[in-house]
Amino acid sequence: MEPVRNINLLAFQPSVSKETIDSFPKAEFRGNLHLIDNNELLAQAVDELSGYRAIGFDTETRPSFRKGEQHDVALLQLSTENDCYLFRMNKIGLPSSLVGILENKSILKVGLSVLDDIRALRKRAKFNAESFIELQRLCPAYGIKDASLQKIYAIIYQEKISKSQRLTNWEAQDLTVSQQEYAALDAWASLRIFNKLMELPAPSPIQFALI
Repeated sequence: MEPVRNINLLAFQPSVSKETIDSFPKAEFRGNLHLIDNNELLAQAVDELSGYRAIGFDTETRPSFRKGEQHDVALLQLSTENDCYLFRMNKIGLPSSLVGILENKSILKVGLSVLDDIRALRKRAKFNAESFIELQRLCPAYGIKDASLQKIYAIIYQEKISKSQRLTNWEAQDLTVSQQEYAALDAWASLRIFNKLMELPAPSPIQFALI
């Protein structure tokens, strides 16, 4: 029997240092941005997204700077490889047509820390979350131990995701192009990670049992 140590379990390096990430070129969203803030644009976006098997998923919430202060989700990002749709929750809420995407079992929604996002979205509207993929559960099967999106993306694509606009006001009347690109990047990057992993052979089941 082949020794376990000779079985090729790891598709990627397990971790990456901050210094290494800082040496990588900056990751940039390479697609089309669609800002959704009215019902007409909403209908078009939902129709487009309904045709995909997997999409990237993320949310943004206005940061709180006072103790006890909380805000509802301001932005929901759903991304394909070529297009990212930015739904302004503070303007259109979480309408039933969009809930339909979140409840659609045929559409995989891929993200990181998705349970936190789902809980936050449920403050906008109640829904049954179906077919969500958690990258923090998927990536360890391919040998990746780092858990942040920035590190996972750096390991796979050797690019650095900047977090410079994390504290932006997502409820502002207008969002700049740079704000939109920042918001789109995480959802888009999540989908790219998933698609890359799905191109690889299924990992050895031993990987799930190693301690």
